[in-house]
Amino acid sequence: MARRYDSRTTIFSPEGRLYQIEYAMEAISHAGTVLGVLAKDGVVLAAEKKITGKLLDLSIVKEGGYGGSGEKIFLVNNNVICGVAGITADANSLVNYARSAAQRHLFSYNEDIPVEQLTQILCDLKQGYTQYGGLRPFGVSLLYAGYDPHYNFQLYHSDPSGNYSGWKATCIGANNGTAQSLLKQEYKDEITVEEATALVIKVMSKTMDSTTLGSEKLEFATLTLDAATKAPKAKIYRPTEVDALLEKHGIAKKDDESDK
Repeated sequence: MARRYDSRTTIFSPEGRLYQIEYAMEAISHAGTVLGVLAKDGVVLAAEKKITGKLLDLSIVKEGGYGGSGEKIFLVNNNVICGVAGITADANSLVNYARSAAQRHLFSYNEDIPVEQLTQILCDLKQGYTQYGGLRPFGVSLLYAGYDPHYNFQLYHSDPSGNYSGWKATCIGANNGTAQSLLKQEYKDEITVEEATALVIKVMSKTMDSTTLGSEKLEFATLTLDAATKAPKAKIYRPTEVDALLEKHGIAKKDDESDK
């Protein structure tokens, strides 16, 4: 029955469903896991990288740039970082759109854009792609980790339909159901960034398809306040820093496994 109604994003089925949006969400459920946890003094993001291989040139990632491979976690503005799950090319387009919106707000008002406002701007764009003919929905979900003076640290999730919601801890991508169950059991309201980091690593180690965690499979980022300036400070970990963090929490891969 679905075949009659799934060729256009603008056609409702008799049950009131838009199948193309559901298919986009299904594509996201097979993407690399992205996990976010909100703490009282920051936000932690972690993401599973799917593109790995011995022949992949990672020299630029290790030596230059801001840190991170640019596959799963992005710096959007001084006060916002985001993690993406789904079609990476779609994600690149949305991240660039978000960066432009953040800079326009900064230019107009001389202050960082509020996190929810940035989320709404992106969701308005994504909703438009579900309503007009000849377009397909963006096949990507995003987790926004941000800070603004009004509501402090925030964590939002948006999906291809244009819906968004605020979370204390959430997961998108593959194995998100298992991760959500673990987060419900382990999360506490007054958690610190250090405790949130340990929780994220613990959940990722149990939900990722890979048997071992390492910098070639994992991206990691935190958003905190600078102790001196009280301004938001985003940190996207470099591969060596990710490995050091995993070793600190006792989940680093062993040398014989890394040589395989």
